[in-house]
Amino acid sequence: MGQRVYNINTSELKTMIPELRAGDRVLLSGTIYTARDAAHKRIFELLEAGRQPPFEIRGAVIYYAGPTPAREGMVVGSCGPTTSGRMDAFTPRLLDLGLLGMIGKGERSPEVVSAIVRNGAIYFCAVGGAGALIARHIKSSEVIAFPELGCESIKRMTVEEFPLTVGIDSRGTSIYDHLKNLKKVSP
Repeated sequence: MGQRVYNINTSELKTMIPELRAGDRVLLSGTIYTARDAAHKRIFELLEAGRQPPFEIRGAVIYYAGPTPAREGMVVGSCGPTTSGRMDAFTPRLLDLGLLGMIGKGERSPEVVSAIVRNGAIYFCAVGGAGALIARHIKSSEVIAFPELGCESIKRMTVEEFPLTVGIDSRGTSIYDHLKNLKKVSP
């Protein structure tokens, strides 16, 4: 498992993905999009109708989060990750459309891991339960689609040194598999 630390901008992520290994830490800066269950369903309704999604999927990074309203002096309120497995039914198609990266928490299905490998993508893990701390790394946030979904609307965010761990790298190596193996060996 990697233990290296990288400071990467989303604009250079595609070229950096082959170097990243499960367990590496990444401080990500640049543009990301929030989308949870309801937003994914809406994106798929658009795709099924032959329409374009509200942002360019190719090269994008989606953060599975629904930030709470901003407190005074903040861009957003708490903005922790949601369980990524809830998006697994949607993810392989989005990866095949060029989605570059995902940010969330928890394991992914074998179908998602296969699509990550097939498309040379990456899955990052954010620390669950630290939404207020994570929000400090969000420098701007703008609702770009589905405002009626409230906190689950799609937002374009600018992040600065957003702290992440590579959960599944482009080879399909997973920190979750590593942790399972450690548990088997532990007394």
